[in-house]
Amino acid sequence: MAGGAGRLRALLRAVNVFLQQRRYHAALAVLKGFRNGAVYGAKIRAPHALVMTFLFKSGSLREKLKSIAQATYAHSRNLAYFVFTYKGLLAAQSQLQGKKIPFHSFLAACIGGWLVFGDNNPINSQIIMYLLSRILFGLARLAVQKGYIPQPRQDPFPLLAALVWGTVLWLFEYHKETLQPSLQSSMTYLYEDSEVWHDLSDFLVYNKRTDSK
Repeated sequence: MAGGAGRLRALLRAVNVFLQQRRYHAALAVLKGFRNGAVYGAKIRAPHALVMTFLFKSGSLREKLKSIAQATYAHSRNLAYFVFTYKGLLAAQSQLQGKKIPFHSFLAACIGGWLVFGDNNPINSQIIMYLLSRILFGLARLAVQKGYIPQPRQDPFPLLAALVWGTVLWLFEYHKETLQPSLQSSMTYLYEDSEVWHDLSDFLVYNKRTDSK
């Protein structure tokens, strides 16, 4: 028993020494990126899928839990694959050119995005829309920093909020099919279901009256 514990400690020391070797840093960073992508994807998707499934989806408990597990796995897998691909291509380009330049990041991410997120499915669609909104904010701030557009005299956020909400509600009311399904579900709950009730139960307690009422 003691010998087994000693061998285990020796193995752990050898692994720790290996992990500290600078010559393997790039390859190990790719592997840890895969690990972090998988963990982060699961942490992000699991609570979101849990809430959206139990709020808006019908079906048995087994079906709902299966849907949550599938969505969590897909998000976790795709993010792990993307980080692995991106960091691997980044390291390869840096090794070939002997240095890291900004274009390497763009090219590696483009290839990873095409390979991993190119399939137009609900999970990938949500991720791309999430990134797109933040890219637009980031590019606007960068344009101001670089002097391409003047610094606004007043905070433009109130105007942006007005335009965003005005546009999304117009689309929901008159072109609902153009919106992403989970957004349609959320807005239906907020703006259409609130127009219908029969008694106090589905006015205040429940959103919709059950068939037995």
